Amino acid sequence: MSIDDATPVTVRPGEARCPGPSTRDIILGDSTPAPAPILELSYEFRGDADLSYDDFTSPEFMQAEFDHVWSRTWQWACRDEHIPEPGDYYVYDIGDLSAIIVRQDDGSVVAFHNACLHRGTQLKPPATTGFSNALRCPFHGWTWSKEGDLIDLPCDWDFPHVRTDEFALPRLRVGHWGGFVFVNFDDDAPPLEEYLGDLPRHFAEAGWDLSDRYVEVHIRKKLPANWKAAAEAFLEAYHILETHSQSIWTAGDANAQYDVFGDHVSRFVHTIATTSPHVPEEKRPDEQQMLEILMARKNPDDPVPEIPEGERARDVYARHMQAALGKAYDNDFSHLSVSETIDSIEYFAFPNGFFFPGLQIPMAYRFRPDGGPHDGGVDRSIYEVLFLRPKPASGDVPEPAEPFDLDVDDSYTTVPGVPGSLGVVLDQDTSNLAAQTRGFRSSKQRGQPLGNYPEIRARHLHDTVHRYIAESRTAAT
Repeated sequence: MSIDDATPVTVRPGEARCPGPSTRDIILGDSTPAPAPILELSYEFRGDADLSYDDFTSPEFMQAEFDHVWSRTWQWACRDEHIPEPGDYYVYDIGDLSAIIVRQDDGSVVAFHNACLHRGTQLKPPATTGFSNALRCPFHGWTWSKEGDLIDLPCDWDFPHVRTDEFALPRLRVGHWGGFVFVNFDDDAPPLEEYLGDLPRHFAEAGWDLSDRYVEVHIRKKLPANWKAAAEAFLEAYHILETHSQSIWTAGDANAQYDVFGDHVSRFVHTIATTSPHVPEEKRPDEQQMLEILMARKNPDDPVPEIPEGERARDVYARHMQAALGKAYDNDFSHLSVSETIDSIEYFAFPNGFFFPGLQIPMAYRFRPDGGPHDGGVDRSIYEVLFLRPKPASGDVPEPAEPFDLDVDDSYTTVPGVPGSLGVVLDQDTSNLAAQTRGFRSSKQRGQPLGNYPEIRARHLHDTVHRYIAESRTAAT
């Protein structure tokens, strides 16, 4: 579709949609009905002012994020299976903040600020995990139980002013959802369930239980971009036409669905086994050709079945993937709808959590600053990806995968367990970030004019960052 074919300017801002069938229309035509949450629509125009590039390049703005956003929001720290036994711990770091998450004897989880109460030394190194029945400072040996009680103070005769009952390790707020352990560094934060808004309801109503999955692949990738720029690249399907041009024959993009649910949650749904509206009608594959393209990508050695009358490639391909993945993961997925099986369904929980409940695209990921505002961290981030596969019906659940680290120029295709086609897509997703980072500074234009509909989730992200900063500054005055 060219600019000349665009919707007339008489349409009110935020009301324009791609001509042709919407994502909702496509899903309503499936042979198996999708869960109601997928069909729920929630869009609101949030303005069209440019977003300043200073939000991505300013060390002062990044410091404000550390002071007022990361210190006040719920973030997933680890999975339950990362700390399965009493004494298991996991260290979660964000900027200068660090938490030790520890499994207790009764199965509960407690999180502590990662700092000794004597001289401030961190009790556990950054980004580590392991087992420890006690938390012992490596500097002078002050030791706390895994419950956080001070149990050993060397030369205690010289510390009459230190009362052990007053020197328990300070705790952080802890929450649980979907098999993830969340932490919040703000003692006055709302409960996690309230913070996540509609997200838990959607997953419960649809029967999407991420706690019934295990970590098959775990990737940590360094990116040459501000954490918000990196996250934005995964908040919309608008980039598919140019960045993933190989996908336009089999994936909806311009007609994807975007929703914002309250203060902290947004979502997109874009369909697979449909052709991009950008492809002219005369060049589009028919349904049988569509199925052949999809099968060649996934299972080139399998025969391509004929599509029954009254069905589409989506229907047949979904059944094929249910059977193939059911065999691979010792499970029965025949109860899933077409959309749940093959479509890209992505929920975002502010500030940095992405969750895919679908079968074919089973990921969760997050973006975090890599460093601080004054050591180049404004232009660096870490992209962490988990592949969450359904637990086998046999109950023999594999151990969670160890993290596989990638530097800026390393390809996702080198990661064991990552399908080659997906690795290529992830490489494409992150290929633009260095150029974008340079462009923020070289551009005469000083902000980005986002699309009112396809880029609403990026605007929602920035709006929420600014709201947290403004609220904290107001409360402090």
